[in-house]
Amino acid sequence: MRTSQPRTIYLSDYRVPAFLVEHVDLRFELFEEGARVHSTLTIRRNPESGDPDARLELDGDSLKLEGVALDDKSLAVGDYDDQGDKLVIAEVPDQFQLTVVTWIEPQNNTRLEGLYKSSGMFCTQCEAEGFRCITFFPDRPDVMARFRTRIEADKARYPILLSNGNDVETGELADGRHFMTWEDPFPKPCYLFALVAGDLVEKKDTFTTCSGRDIDLRMYVEPRNAEKCDHALDSLKRAMRWDEDVYGREYDLDIFMIVAVDDFNMGAMENKGLNIFNSSCVLASSDTATDAAFQRVEAIVAHEYFHNWSGNRVTCRDWFQLSLKEGFTVFRDSGFSSDMGSPTVKRIEDATLMRTAQFAEDAGPMAHPVRPESYMEISNFYTLTIYEKGSEVVGMIHTLLGPDLFRKGSDLYFERHDGQAVTTDDFVKAMEDASGRDLTQFRLWYEQAGTPVITVEDEFDAEQQVYRLHVRQSIPATPGQRDKKPQHVPFALGLLNQRGEDLPLRLTPGEADAPTERVLDITQERQAFEFHDVAEKPVPSLLRGFSAPVRVNYPWNREQLMFLMNHDSDGFNRWDAGQRLSVDVIQSLIGAGSETVVEPRQVTAYRHLVSNADVDQALVAKMLQLPSEAYLIELADSADVQGICQARTRVLNHLALTLRDELVACYHRNLDIGPYEPTSEAIARRALRNTALAWLLQVNDEEGRILAKRQFRDATNMTDQFGALRALVNSDFEADREVALSEFYQQWQQDPQVVEQWFSVQTSSPRTGGLAAVSKLLDHPAFDWKNPNKVRAVVGVFAGQNLVNFHAQDGSGYRFLAKHINHLDDSNPQIAARLVSPLTRWRKYTEVYRDGMRSALETLRDKKGLSMDVYEVVHKSLAD
Repeated sequence: MRTSQPRTIYLSDYRVPAFLVEHVDLRFELFEEGARVHSTLTIRRNPESGDPDARLELDGDSLKLEGVALDDKSLAVGDYDDQGDKLVIAEVPDQFQLTVVTWIEPQNNTRLEGLYKSSGMFCTQCEAEGFRCITFFPDRPDVMARFRTRIEADKARYPILLSNGNDVETGELADGRHFMTWEDPFPKPCYLFALVAGDLVEKKDTFTTCSGRDIDLRMYVEPRNAEKCDHALDSLKRAMRWDEDVYGREYDLDIFMIVAVDDFNMGAMENKGLNIFNSSCVLASSDTATDAAFQRVEAIVAHEYFHNWSGNRVTCRDWFQLSLKEGFTVFRDSGFSSDMGSPTVKRIEDATLMRTAQFAEDAGPMAHPVRPESYMEISNFYTLTIYEKGSEVVGMIHTLLGPDLFRKGSDLYFERHDGQAVTTDDFVKAMEDASGRDLTQFRLWYEQAGTPVITVEDEFDAEQQVYRLHVRQSIPATPGQRDKKPQHVPFALGLLNQRGEDLPLRLTPGEADAPTERVLDITQERQAFEFHDVAEKPVPSLLRGFSAPVRVNYPWNREQLMFLMNHDSDGFNRWDAGQRLSVDVIQSLIGAGSETVVEPRQVTAYRHLVSNADVDQALVAKMLQLPSEAYLIELADSADVQGICQARTRVLNHLALTLRDELVACYHRNLDIGPYEPTSEAIARRALRNTALAWLLQVNDEEGRILAKRQFRDATNMTDQFGALRALVNSDFEADREVALSEFYQQWQQDPQVVEQWFSVQTSSPRTGGLAAVSKLLDHPAFDWKNPNKVRAVVGVFAGQNLVNFHAQDGSGYRFLAKHINHLDDSNPQIAARLVSPLTRWRKYTEVYRDGMRSALETLRDKKGLSMDVYEVVHKSLAD
């Protein structure tokens, strides 16, 4: 087992591997009581290591060693040292073959790392360091080898045997067993190895590449999920075509396979040619999946497919470079989703995640650069900083270079480093070489943690017709980094005149053909920009399109924000103005008495939104969502959770009551006609309708109650049925709520993914998600501690979304979370560590919450045998 002793790994200590593995020949004998793994490695010394006398050290974890042979000669026990987490052979030649036989017990693997069993199926998860749980191996991403894999198993139990690459051989064995051999012609690190064996249904499709090659597409699922595959396969084909059109990347194998697994720590895994997915991220039908789930499946399928080039063909040298593949691929899947739907809505969703969750990560004890300098447990660094901020960093390069030069840079990157394990510096260097642009200062985005703050002041010289912006850049201190250098921030903006028209942005007087939007290069701590020929003081539209992951401070007043909501040509900033207006109104009510009036101009602004059928309805649906409680907490200097939640609820109730007639009209105006379609327009209609319904039920409107019950009963798709269920759950119509929850469960109890939604709708609600009710759900027959999705749906959703009840002032919510983290730490440390997150920023809150959160962390700290996963998060959170 892994040691609980903390050991910090530093980027500065990186050394090239002493040995390289050229070929891996694996044979798996799968049985009910365990699995025997025969591994033959073709190894040679690395001439670049500088240590010609290095001993061979192979990583291992929870392995029973049965035999070792060097060049077909069995080694005696004294010839090697089995240290548990390492197999060491002191004397080896410069080139040799090493055969190792290990015995493992996948059926008892609750960590879900390496090879394990899920619902009677063998499957693997090897990223980041799971392959060492299968066999002894130099488990690091810069050791790339070609794999040949033979799988042997009982044919009746496991008729489907899968691994990476192309199938090259199959046959029958004695005692009802059979085998299949797979060969991957491309070198890969061991974290991309995959194996699946089970009784699965195969769904097939084909894709013809731009060069005319026919690719065999296969999806493998349990029989009960056979009707949920079409959307994933269609999404895959759209992603394959998009990657050819936008990046010129053609798929390289003859087969591409997807497998759905119920028990999975992550969302999905991009193993070469054999992507393994969490069932919740790949299975979808209109009966069982909401619009959001349809979009999520499309995005994740695309993400994992895009990894074929940005992650597989070109991979990361070490785990400090994780964003090399993840940030770049998130940027690619975000571009795909934008092209498949509404680019503005996609940008709003990305920015919301950044500003609510990633900015919080940047300001917390686990803050780290996009390229970290150190870690204790790599699984703790699959973070929003690596993925989402990493994507934003790539996006800024795209903004600075423009689409044509960025494409030229990506082509050079793939061509220059195909088949290699490289670094973020290699990626940026390819962009520099292709564009001729110096990105030296820009590299600080990879090196410095924290969210930059851009403070803007303005002045208008009416006589000279000059409008000036004074910009100041600062980056808060983060753990291990106090003094930060100014970064290169691409800052997009526009200026609006009093009629709401975009002004030409002239940086010199009389400049011809001046654009109405510019990207300013903010590179210094303080800078000033002048715009000429401005006849009247404009209203600034700043950080258009969220052109950089920064906070912007500018003293907009409420009139200006309403003006931008109605007139800004940039859809993102129209939404942002509405968010800023609502934040200002809500913050003004925190701790205020009932006599304080809710801003009437906000009602006017929202009335215009609800009633306007001419505006992009997808954008309207987003603009009607008030800032979340989590975002309001993030904006507070010292967060009073109950006060924030009460103020937000008061504003929501006021809007719903005042706009009651408009909401009813909006509901009816957006009723679906015809069969379900997951198009952008149809999704926008359903989103608006269900938002209107939720607002009506929020204030217990009687007509809303009738509409919700009818919609729940007559719904022909999960989006509408679940929308009605959520509205009823968040109302005070207790009898209707209980009936709906009971009927929903009875209808869908055989579908694990829908039951996860049923859990989460209760645990996220202030009305049904009290601690006693949540604890009761943990005893429900459908709940399973071994299934990460169920744990996330109950414990994770309660702590992350039901903030009123989680942040109970008596600390009961914190004690509940700590208790179950302790329980999970013994079986699945990865999931346990991720659940610690809501406690990590205890210093952010007022004293009544702070003490309880700290006490919960101390309880975790004092647990005997604490895993390294949880240890790192807890100790960094409590550090002074």
